[in-house]
Parts: sequence; C-alpha cells; structure tokens
Amino acid sequence: MQRSDFAYELPAELIAQEPTYERAGSRLLCLDGASGALVDRRFQDFPGLLARGDLLVLNDTRVIPARVWARRPTGGRIEILLERILGQHRVLAHLRGGGALRPGASLALPGGAHATLAGRSDDLFELELDTEPLEYFEREGSMPLPPYIERAAGAADRERYQTIYARNAGAVAAPTAGLHFDAATLDACREKGVASVTLTLHVGAGTFQPVRVECLDEHRMHAEIAHVSQEVCDAVAAARQRGDRVIAVGTTVVRSLESAAAAGVLRPFAGETRLFIRPGYRFQVVDALLTNFHLPESTLLMLVCAFAGHTHVMHAYRHAVGERYRFFSYGDAMFVTPASGVRQ
Repeated sequence: MQRSDFAYELPAELIAQEPTYERAGSRLLCLDGASGALVDRRFQDFPGLLARGDLLVLNDTRVIPARVWARRPTGGRIEILLERILGQHRVLAHLRGGGALRPGASLALPGGAHATLAGRSDDLFELELDTEPLEYFEREGSMPLPPYIERAAGAADRERYQTIYARNAGAVAAPTAGLHFDAATLDACREKGVASVTLTLHVGAGTFQPVRVECLDEHRMHAEIAHVSQEVCDAVAAARQRGDRVIAVGTTVVRSLESAAAAGVLRPFAGETRLFIRPGYRFQVVDALLTNFHLPESTLLMLVCAFAGHTHVMHAYRHAVGERYRFFSYGDAMFVTPASGVRQ
C-alpha cells in the first residue's frame, strides 16, 4: 500500500485543543474488525465491553515537561524539545529557531543553566547540560503538547497530558489512549475481574513526524525505548492459557508487545524498537486495541488499519468525522477488535 491510501479529510475544528472536563467523559467508537460494524458509545461504557479474565496492558511512561526556550550565543531564542536523556548530563533534542549551530556552541537555559552543543545524530542534536537533565526539565520545562494543539501548554496540562498511572519518566508525548482512564474506570474494570499489567515505552516526538515517502517500504521508523518485563510475559501467557484476551491500551503497547514477540515467542525486551506495523503484518500477541484517532497518513493509523482492516478503519474514520468525534491526543477513543486473518 502507499502513503496516500491512508489520507482522509478532517475539518480543523474537530482537532481537540483541550481535554474533556472529565477524563472518562469522551466518546468511544467501537469497531468490529471482522465485520466492519460500528457502534457509538461513551468511554464510561468501556468496562462493559470487557469480560472477566481479560488482560489490560498499559503503558506506564511519564511525560517529561520537555520544552524550554534557550538563548543562542547571538542572543536569539531557540526552542529545545527534549527527545531522550542519554546519560547523567547528556540529552538528545530537537532544536528549532534561527540558523545552524556549531559544535561547542553554548546555550543559556532558563533558570541559570547552560547547555553545550556536543554533536548531531541525524536530525537531532546532542546537548551536554551543566545540571541533571530530568530534574532540570521537571523544574523549568513546559509540557510538550503536540504541534496540532494551537495554544501554549498551561498548568493544567501537567496533570491532564499524563495518564493517572504514569510512573517511569522518559516520554515527550503521552500514550494518549490511557488519558481517558480515571480511577473509577480502572476500579470498574478490576471489579469485573479484568486483570492489568504495565510495560513502558517512552514515546518520542518522532511519533508526530509525517511519513515523507509514498512507498512505505522506503519509510524508516523513528526509534523509541521500550521495556517489557517478565511479569508482562507471564501475565500474557496466563491469559492465553485461560483462553482470555490481551487488550492493548494504545498503539505504544501494541508496538512494545509485538517487538518483544518478534522472534515468534513473547520474551522480556529492553531496548530500541523501530517496528513499523502496517497492513499485511501478522499480530502475535494483541487481541483487541483501545486507541485514539490518528493523523492522516501516519504510521499509527497504518497500525490500526493493519489490525482491523484498511477498508473498515477508513470507513470508521469517515463515520467519526461525520458524527463530529474529537480527534488526536485530547480527542475521543476507539475500541477495535481484529479483522479476520491478522492474527498468527
């Protein structure tokens, strides 16, 4: 398939600029990947779609307030968007604003800290800070809202652009399917006998990068750090033995689990993944998917199409536009079951 096969028309007013008043107050479009049937629901209905014994797999990454504005040696402003912490003082970052910087250039950071340009890695820059990076960004940074949210991050985003179960700091974008869960919804799932387990994938800013080539064989996925523990593997194996479903909360969970099962068996995994899931992929672990609506021609939309079928998913998106669902990170959700033949 080609990139253009995943295009759709989206009115700008459907791109959510703010979260719903309550976390679980969003809408939920349910897609049966086998038949293409659609049902419009509310997210409060989600626990009722689960069965006793189902296993929810959550991504417990925590978003770092990753955006700061620095001063160049010439005095001009430059935006630093953290991508990844590499070591005790070194980070990988996106730099935006002004002309090129030479290695060794010093940047004055808010709060009196400084960064030195140490080198480049593809489109990213390695910076050496004179302070501990995570502590610094937690103190001085603002939440890295996606580029399609046309407002500055506010104080409320520090709480709402974060899942309630976020634990391991390292992401610069939220695993947005999890933003819909409040404590009451998770409690309702537990009371129904639904188990849950967490893995970690630190979502990078590359998740918003467009696919720039028409031929998908030529696309190179951005790298993200994932960690799938033995506990997760054991929980999945137990669900399989019971004959129960493994339900991924978000595309990040799908990529983590499928990366860990790349050799044919789910095993603990820790490291970079560049797994590109698109139509034709055979899933090994996931039985159902909770996800948000994704950008046109994006790798995330391609993943959902691989799971529930291109025709059914694109029809669901047209339905969502017609029914005025809210799109992207602060938008509404989908609950998707697989198309026939996509599971190994």
